[in-house]
Amino acid sequence: MNSIGDYIREQREQARISMRQLAQQAGVSNPYLSQIERGLRKPSADILQQIARGLRISAEALYVQAGILEDRPADSGVRSALLADPQLNERQKQVLIEIYESFRKENHENAAQVAADPSADLSADPSARAPEPAPGHSLEG
Repeated sequence: MNSIGDYIREQREQARISMRQLAQQAGVSNPYLSQIERGLRKPSADILQQIARGLRISAEALYVQAGILEDRPADSGVRSALLADPQLNERQKQVLIEIYESFRKENHENAAQVAADPSADLSADPSARAPEPAPGHSLEG
């Protein structure tokens, strides 16, 4: 990618929406969006956030492309693997990363609560537990 404008245009084309539609969804003028895509204007962080909302992608992705934010290194190879996967488009990659990060954040918060109150073991999600065998039955077959 040469610029943030190229990246926005690529995302817009992948989403199969016109420049006019994106401009309307993002709340910016069509000529202004055209200038951004052609590299004639450098959008602010607020405008990038509006464009990200219109594209239904993470604002963080646009901030990284625009050089406003550094790409965060992954604690594991999950982020890198998702970003490198040629089978996924950018919107799919960002959605998966957001889900992954939300799980990590939830687990971190639960661990902090358990550290503060060991009786509050929140790590075991009741819906994720193995089913209890019915009385008189065994799960082993």
